[in-house]
Amino acid sequence: MRSMSPRAAQAGFTLMEILIVVALIAGIMAFAASQIFGGADRANARLAGTQLEALAAKIEQYRMDTGQMPASLENLVTYPGTPGWLGPYVRKVEDLRDPWGQAITLRAPGANGPFELVSTGADRAPGGEGVDADIVRP
Repeated sequence: MRSMSPRAAQAGFTLMEILIVVALIAGIMAFAASQIFGGADRANARLAGTQLEALAAKIEQYRMDTGQMPASLENLVTYPGTPGWLGPYVRKVEDLRDPWGQAITLRAPGANGPFELVSTGADRAPGGEGVDADIVRP
């Protein structure tokens, strides 16, 4: 009969080795999840900025056609009774919402121009930092 060496008799993983591997996998998964889900808010922030730029161009077109600023963003969708209106400038009211589903705000006059468009960011509240910061198109 062959005798087993002490090393061969202890083949396999210890509990400590298994716990270390599980902890490493959990750390990698947490890092990957933060990159995947955090990336969505960053992409939405860039999309909101682009959306505000496009909406600003439509407001300028409204102003050129009618000679005045719209009283609200809904005036870009439905006829407000203003002479010279050649809209709709925006297809539907849902297009006046940011990527997080919040209504975009029109401030006229704006702090640095005739108007400002504001999206409240990922946190859907005024203020904030990073992706939660307000996105303002002066």
